[in-house]
Amino acid sequence: MKKTKIIYCCRECGYKTPKWLGRCPECGGWDSFVEERSAPAGGRGNYGGRNGQFLAKPEPVPIDAVALDEEEDRVLTGIHEFDRVLGGGMVAGSLVLIGGDPGIGKSTLLLQVIHGLARQDKKILYVSGEESVRQIKMRSRRLAAISPGMLVVSEINIDAILEMTESVEPDALVVDSIQTMFSPEAPSAPGSVSQVREATMKLMVMAKKSGIPTFLIGHVTKDGSIAGPRIMEHMVDTVLYFEGDQNHEFRILRAVKNRFGSTNEIGVFEMTETGLAEVRNPSAIFLAERAADTPGSVVTACIEGTRPILVELQALISSAGFGTPRRTVLGLDYNRVSLLVAVMEKKLGLNLAGQDIFMNVAGGVKVSEPAVDLGIVAAVASSFLDRPVSEGLIPIGEVGLSGEVRGVSHLESRISEIRKMGFTRCIVPKNSLKQLTNKNDIQLIGIDKLSEVMDNLF
Repeated sequence: MKKTKIIYCCRECGYKTPKWLGRCPECGGWDSFVEERSAPAGGRGNYGGRNGQFLAKPEPVPIDAVALDEEEDRVLTGIHEFDRVLGGGMVAGSLVLIGGDPGIGKSTLLLQVIHGLARQDKKILYVSGEESVRQIKMRSRRLAAISPGMLVVSEINIDAILEMTESVEPDALVVDSIQTMFSPEAPSAPGSVSQVREATMKLMVMAKKSGIPTFLIGHVTKDGSIAGPRIMEHMVDTVLYFEGDQNHEFRILRAVKNRFGSTNEIGVFEMTETGLAEVRNPSAIFLAERAADTPGSVVTACIEGTRPILVELQALISSAGFGTPRRTVLGLDYNRVSLLVAVMEKKLGLNLAGQDIFMNVAGGVKVSEPAVDLGIVAAVASSFLDRPVSEGLIPIGEVGLSGEVRGVSHLESRISEIRKMGFTRCIVPKNSLKQLTNKNDIQLIGIDKLSEVMDNLF
């Protein structure tokens, strides 16, 4: 009889070592190793339900003979923003992992999602390893998300959950959270790497064999990645991150992996007393409190997936009180801002070397695309000169190191969003003007050099 062997596994990244270490050599985490017992080699896990229903022997078939009728029809959850991030709805047999900070609203979102499915006469099984059924009922009543088709249970044994799924045959399954699930076959405590890996593997096999869409809620580590570790992200079909500041009411659902859709789509929600409310027009929300004729405030258009969003860039330039000027950037790439400041000093002659520079994206949004370069330049110049940008003007464009203004993508959709929000003038790269097929009623100012921007900003 083979003996079990004791190993130490990192809770953060899954790195294994035969002896305990204070610091993980893979991810650098301190005091992250936990003791686990490895199962003897040659064993075979039971990745099916009762009587091995999900372990039917597969047979190879020609790819052109595979039927896609059922999988092509996506199921809409009734929450437009959630369906957008999924790629157009829920796919049969998909395994979706949703991560986020504690208290950000992951469980609230999933309760509202299954309520939307239950209103379509679908049967949903919600499994919680953290709450009792009474607690789930109290939360659902507060959210006004109660339907007869919502079946709830408090259970952490993954084998019992698989048997329950086999007998109930739901249209969708929700597991909250995957870190609380426990498999008797894995010789370690719930939440360990081996337990999370075993539970995720069993749920993955069940979802693929039965065609039941499965949603997993995952905790995140202190560095923001999903705990468990990242091996979970390789097994699931879709990974969604629920982001936002708990001090603000806005939440952003972002896809970082999606086998059935784009990974650039985002969904915007607003946290209210009765749950999460969809934000169909994020631009109006982010610009609602913008003060007109304010130096350092500039509106620009960015693209998130296929959605254009107008955001407000804020800059504050002041004389440095000490020898080394400060550079504080929130919501933008710090290195990108430093690069643009250096270009402005060289090409525009603005003396910014001895100035403290503070930049922020209003509303807690994070913008990373280079198309907002002209907006950053305009905000810094406006604050430095203490002159507000002309009313109704929006700059769009990428800035190169030699001061050239490069073209941007999706200019047509950006212009459409700008027109809808009531702006009348737009500075765009001259090379991008040929992308426009329809002539708009907005005044378009084409430029190809950074020096031309200053002549049109004020």
